[in-house]
Amino acid sequence: MRFGDRLPLRNQRLGELIADRLRTLILAGDLADGDLLPKEEDLRAQFPVSKPSLREAMRILETEGLITVRRGNMGGAVVHRPTAAHVAYTLGLVLTAKRVPVGDVAKALQLVEPVCAVLCAERRDRRRTVLPALRRLQREALREVDDLYRVTNLSRAFHEALVEHCKNDTLKVMVGALEALWSTHEATWAARSHGLAVPVDERRAVLAEHQEVIDLIDAGDADAVRLAVVEHLERAQQYPGTDNSQPTVDLDTFRHRLQAP
Repeated sequence: MRFGDRLPLRNQRLGELIADRLRTLILAGDLADGDLLPKEEDLRAQFPVSKPSLREAMRILETEGLITVRRGNMGGAVVHRPTAAHVAYTLGLVLTAKRVPVGDVAKALQLVEPVCAVLCAERRDRRRTVLPALRRLQREALREVDDLYRVTNLSRAFHEALVEHCKNDTLKVMVGALEALWSTHEATWAARSHGLAVPVDERRAVLAEHQEVIDLIDAGDADAVRLAVVEHLERAQQYPGTDNSQPTVDLDTFRHRLQAP
């Protein structure tokens, strides 16, 4: 099925059917992230339905986060391919509605992120794929160690890279969503602390633990890297706090990070 083909419509609620067709095109990559959907009259030429049915399809896709409808002269529907960050936002909504504290996210990461580190250590191509990314982030973090906000964000990028390079797509989405929530929590904490919360020597100690993880992945020592990541997370997560009085995430901040270019 190619975009632009005139497609027959079966007996089904028309708005839902059009949304199904457009969703398939987005997920298949025929409509790329950031693309604009054709104008309303062009869509109606492909899908010969009423304006209300077409607009219902747009509402469905917008609710799913697959498009953003912009109004006015510069308007149109912008395509968004789903990412772990979008999953994270939905997860954040659910956890916030259930009043789940941020410490619950931290504990979940202690359980699942080490699995991703193990998979990184077990990759035969780790010296070509995993380690260059981790070492680059480590170098950048060491250069920025005097800036708490910058080094915190680079530190979180290190943990996100462990997940991104684990070579298991399901874990990349599931654990990536948790990482995105926790990264937002740490970034918010670092921005509000005005750089006073963690002495520089303690920041360097955290980065030394990152270096240990890098060395263990390089050595392919899966058992040792699992333990090292567990212990590192238990210590590092104490800085931004994990007490039960804190909400899961600042959803306003997360939404702004999600929408940032």
